[in-house]
Amino acid sequence: MARSPLILAASATTALPGTAFTSARALTENAGGRFDAALARTDDGREVVIRMPAGEDGAHDLAAESRALHALTAGVRALLPFAVPEVLGEAGSGTQRVLVVDHIDGYRIDPAHLPKGPGYAPAIGGALAAVHALPVSFVRTDGLPVRSPEQVRDDVERLLDRADATGRVSDDLMLRWRRALEVDELWRFEAAVILGGATSASILLADDEHEIPQVVGILDWAGLSVGDPAVDLRWLASAPLAADDVHEGYAAAGDRSPDPLLRERARLYAELEFARWLVHGHDAGETDVVADAVALLDALAEGVRGDHIVPDSRSDIDDAMALVESVPPAALAVDVDTSMQTDAYDPEALSLYLSAERDRAASADALAEALDVENPDAETGAIHVDRLPEPDSVDPEATAPVDLDGWTERPVNDRGPALSGDTDATSLWSRPERDADAPEPAIRDASHAPGPAVRDRDEDRLGGDPAVDDEEDAARASRAALRRWGVAGDSA
Repeated sequence: MARSPLILAASATTALPGTAFTSARALTENAGGRFDAALARTDDGREVVIRMPAGEDGAHDLAAESRALHALTAGVRALLPFAVPEVLGEAGSGTQRVLVVDHIDGYRIDPAHLPKGPGYAPAIGGALAAVHALPVSFVRTDGLPVRSPEQVRDDVERLLDRADATGRVSDDLMLRWRRALEVDELWRFEAAVILGGATSASILLADDEHEIPQVVGILDWAGLSVGDPAVDLRWLASAPLAADDVHEGYAAAGDRSPDPLLRERARLYAELEFARWLVHGHDAGETDVVADAVALLDALAEGVRGDHIVPDSRSDIDDAMALVESVPPAALAVDVDTSMQTDAYDPEALSLYLSAERDRAASADALAEALDVENPDAETGAIHVDRLPEPDSVDPEATAPVDLDGWTERPVNDRGPALSGDTDATSLWSRPERDADAPEPAIRDASHAPGPAVRDRDEDRLGGDPAVDDEEDAARASRAALRRWGVAGDSA
């Protein structure tokens, strides 16, 4: 039998010693008969709400409500853009518990009557987003339930097993739920602070001066915990017209990462409420509850026939591989050299450059070989270098000056000075051939002869005459100049 408002007011005096009540009237809480509630006025003009549980289930919920409201400290409440009931007094335990909280003035809308469009629906969605944005630390600190995505998924699996064990759930409906349970993407969400069982009837609204509805408070905090935010949106299955606007208001007000399958999980939780009602009636042995739950489940199975909670239009890796295999391979050009084809290299220019470099290297080697042999003039033994080219690209300061005093030159034709001797100077770098029976040519200048001064230059460098060292330095400088000019002339 429900307690009268006067009995509730009398019981509240134990929770608020010394307080006198001047009036009390029944208060409808839409709590499904779990509580007896009254709205009372104290002698100092305050309006308070008095509640007592109607049974064991109500006693458990009222104790959880009291604990949650105590966990909502002043600092946490300051983060919310609406009011939360504050505990004024409490007494008793179990079914005799009495809880007194302050009254928040406002009106509520049943989910089935929640209109679509701007106003109510977006405001409710924004209020729920504010709850989900609260720091989870205060829930952990107070020892309230904390469930990870994996634990939430395990809870759903256990509920399905229990519902399936009753034998009263159709195979099609059970298959629908288990297929959703196996979709990994459905359970990849960020756990948040949740109300755990609130609906639009738990949210108090009031119109501002422009008659725009605003959320002024939220009731029903018994399920305060950390878990899946979709639990607080499952009631939208009973408000199909306003569901889109509530979700839009929720997304606009939230600062959390997007949850692409939030709606699908909310839909699943709404359907699982029928399975939970069935399990409750089965465990309690209440045949009327079981019959009611079975009727609801049968109607649900008929309404979702051939549908899936998570559509099968999602692409997976097999679909991606099949798409790749269906694309014909591009025709490749034949005999295409792709080596070093980057933004920094032109392969054609590079090949010309390498060819020129090989030619210059060959010319330099030939010049070095000619200089090492020191081919002398057949008559005087002198080497003439007056016809060596001097291109503009050669820096005259790059090498030391070469002293050619005492060197001889002998014109052999109208081309000007050439290598002395009886050879036909068809090439500047040609090596004159000498008759094997001809006598050994005389060396005009011993400082340039290929004799001991050259062969023994290492010995002279170690401990020879300083004058000989100077001559060797001059000879090496001459050879270096000839080699440089030869490379430059070949490139010209």
